[in-house]
Amino acid sequence: MKPLFLISIFYILFSCKPNYQNNQLPNILIFLGDDMNWNDCQPYGNKIVKTPNIEKLANEGISFDNMFTSTAMCAPSRQQLMTGIYPVRSGAFPNHSNVFDGVKSFAHHFKNLGYEVALIGKKHYGPKDSFPINYLGGVQHDTGFSGSDIDLNKIKPVINGNKPFFLIVAQNQPHTPWNRGEFELYPPQTLEVPEYMVDTDITRKGLSSYYSEITYMDSLLGKTLKIINDSSKTQNTISIFTSEQGYFYPFGKWTCYDLGLKTAFIVKWPGKIKPKTRTSAITQYVDIIPTLIDAVGEDPSKINVGISDSKGLTGFDGKSFLDVMLGEKNYHRDYTYGVQTTRGIINGSESYPIRSVRSEKYKYILNLNYDEKFYNILTAEDSIRPSFLRGEKIPPMEIYKSWVNNTKTEKQLRWVKTYLKRPFEELYDLKNDPYEKNNIANQPGFEEVKKQMKNELKVWMMQQGDMGVETEMKAISRQDRTGKGPWLPYLTKNQKLNR
Repeated sequence: MKPLFLISIFYILFSCKPNYQNNQLPNILIFLGDDMNWNDCQPYGNKIVKTPNIEKLANEGISFDNMFTSTAMCAPSRQQLMTGIYPVRSGAFPNHSNVFDGVKSFAHHFKNLGYEVALIGKKHYGPKDSFPINYLGGVQHDTGFSGSDIDLNKIKPVINGNKPFFLIVAQNQPHTPWNRGEFELYPPQTLEVPEYMVDTDITRKGLSSYYSEITYMDSLLGKTLKIINDSSKTQNTISIFTSEQGYFYPFGKWTCYDLGLKTAFIVKWPGKIKPKTRTSAITQYVDIIPTLIDAVGEDPSKINVGISDSKGLTGFDGKSFLDVMLGEKNYHRDYTYGVQTTRGIINGSESYPIRSVRSEKYKYILNLNYDEKFYNILTAEDSIRPSFLRGEKIPPMEIYKSWVNNTKTEKQLRWVKTYLKRPFEELYDLKNDPYEKNNIANQPGFEEVKKQMKNELKVWMMQQGDMGVETEMKAISRQDRTGKGPWLPYLTKNQKLNR
């Protein structure tokens, strides 16, 4: 036998990814926060909020500093994570929406690999055929008046079962109403208000309640990890914490700013991931399922997701970042993308489609109906859903009003008012302006940057079959049409008529 042939055989045997046997497949846990800024926990620099279990997970694994969802709303965000497909292509681009019939999710892919696939807590996905998940119960919206929103004892049979498990723990916190946790931990007047907020009494009360919910959520993460540890399966479990989209305050949820789209993402995999590591690699929610498929020894490029893009391709929109997760590389992609529709959200604008593209240095945003005003529950005068701030029923619009009425400078006031009324194009220098307050879209010297970013966004929209305003006007058709959805009472009169 020739030496070259022997070398080739050796390379094949020892350089390929492991082909796991059923009993050797790693378990997978995704613990999913809800409406939480990525930087409102200890591993991402918040020195006020107490998150010891998230901190412990970060100390035992890797923290991603540039993970993004593409939509800052619950249903689109969760379904892009579970499918590896961007929202417009999947059909789940407005809130409280379903993917197109035929779309396959992680449940199909991992069941085919022998996994028990389960979820407890908040669903916000559909239809059932696209998500054949063992649902363990919970509530869609936590009112805080009827005990816990999830019973973690129900995950024990899944964790202690004979099959490898893929479990998502999707609780409601810190989604409003902010009604759980120990408010006394965070006295409002002692809090340091972040620079991307306006310091008002309502802001402080909200932060107190919001932080207490994060600490409560952190305790649920601790209980979940303890159940896995008690089962003696910690060493063979990939444990993930992620914060979904941004918080309830202005410039967070329902936007394409980083406060809306950037998310915490921490992964622990004993023996595979080096503890206390970080990466600045740009990653996106659609990359997560391809990465986990890669991690268990399968090829994500061979997966058919059940729907084609505009080019006729039936694979994931995302791609594996396993090499980043294992510390072998610190680069993954050049761009992340954002899509937001206000059509069909509570007190939302009739049509306000937003699209964005982000690189390491710049963010470019298109407000396609910029002549209209940007409305949501925080800005609509007739908002009817109260937000609970330390037990007080305060209409959400009072938060934004307090920001407008308590600005300290004209520059700050102009920035706050852009939440309601925006230009057609926005461009931000993220290195010098991380909270996107200074729009440089029309400033000299940035013409080529804007042109290049705009072209990149156009190419992505074409690949997704995204027609902008035309797509926006189809949003409500993607929502629940049974009349049973909890959001229906809050749609505007026009939105109801156009269903």
